[in-house]
Amino acid sequence: MKTWWFLVFAAVSLAACQKPGGPVEAGNTYRGRYAAVGIYTPGEMWPQLARPAAGSDPAAATLEDDEQVIVVVDTKTGEVRQCGNLSGHCLAMDPWSKPASVQGAPAPLLKHARDLAREAEAKALAR
Repeated sequence: MKTWWFLVFAAVSLAACQKPGGPVEAGNTYRGRYAAVGIYTPGEMWPQLARPAAGSDPAAATLEDDEQVIVVVDTKTGEVRQCGNLSGHCLAMDPWSKPASVQGAPAPLLKHARDLAREAEAKALAR
């Protein structure tokens, strides 16, 4: 978990330090405002996010339905977003501005990792 946050911090730091180039600069291949950081499998903590204003549509995808978490960096602001592929829920980290329209970091959780570990241990002992 610490490694993941380090990677996010490194991506933000590196993106914020680079001078963004436009499509007219020689040798530059402009690809848009957002740069891909990666696509990851959601860990056991992803469904534990306390999602603000969850929809009431029973057919709508939830955090538990997400099969991938897509991470991108905004090359203009340095903001890093991680979004679920089916729920569309995003978590943002941008220490240089006010909270975005998405949930900011650190994220409130329904359960913490230690709670999940205790529950798993209690289940194992009950068997």
